[in-house]
Amino acid sequence: MSNRPCSRITCTDPAVATLTFVYADAMAVLGPLSAAHEPHAYDLCDRHAARTSAPQGWQVVRHRVMGDPAGEVGFGA
Repeated sequence: MSNRPCSRITCTDPAVATLTFVYADAMAVLGPLSAAHEPHAYDLCDRHAARTSAPQGWQVVRHRVMGDPAGEVGFGA
């Protein structure tokens, strides 16, 4: 598990996913927690990763973890 907390204010749950933005493509990319903290990315807990949405006109790309039996590591239930 991670020692990094969720980036959302007041949330102290451990981060399990990393959210980045590709502005040129109007895309939000949510994937497994990055190995190191990235200054322009957001580390999210399972609950906030599952509830992540993008602005109107943008798309969200969710990268699943291979080998996860439920296929849901870092993305909620």
